[in-house]
Amino acid sequence: MIKRITAARQALEPLLHDGMTIAVGGFGICGSPLELIEAVRDSGVRELTIISNNMGLDGVGLGLLLDSHQVARVHCSYAGENDEFARQMIAGEVEVVFVPQGTLAERLRAAGAGIPAFYTPTGVGTDVARDHEVRDFDGVPHLLETALHADLGLVHAHRADRFGNLAYRAAARNFNPLVAQAADHTVVEAERIEPDALEPDRIETPGIFVESVVSAAHRERPIERRTVRPRPARDVAA
Repeated sequence: MIKRITAARQALEPLLHDGMTIAVGGFGICGSPLELIEAVRDSGVRELTIISNNMGLDGVGLGLLLDSHQVARVHCSYAGENDEFARQMIAGEVEVVFVPQGTLAERLRAAGAGIPAFYTPTGVGTDVARDHEVRDFDGVPHLLETALHADLGLVHAHRADRFGNLAYRAAARNFNPLVAQAADHTVVEAERIEPDALEPDRIETPGIFVESVVSAAHRERPIERRTVRPRPARDVAA
């Protein structure tokens, strides 16, 4: 099936509504679908539930939706790097559900695989276990975790073809394949849209999970935390 290739606003407009759940790929801002997030902000939808490893930076990525107060609830594993997110969380303006990172990934994977729930030892004996069913397996307590399903998935890919097949680049793969499979509708922004089908052994997300593809605008990708080593002093001959 040939997927729609369109602009971000056109792709998202028929899918967005107040109170929906949106899963977003990315780790920090690596692999974050910046153009699609900006289109969600511009749409004005509100009371959103966001599923993401984290909430971007102040004024970058998902931080834009916090700045515009469009987010009501967040499922995430990390709240650092974004002062406004921390402020809204402490003030009770946004409900935050912390999920261990591996559990968050597995809950998304379970949603994509049609698995309603699973047991994990992660979080036993901590606040994560609150309101969870606990069951012993071979004498080890495990928590029951449910699949984390989304109405809409936003994904950033390096390459896509007209059939919606996707390939990612290096660490930008992170949560994107899981998000693509965990949502009713998945919209992808791709750096390159190939005229021909991707090579089968290079496909990391099959097109069956993708509804439409957007060509990502060329932009300088922001760096979350730039770390460089001091330049060594040069020996100067006398």
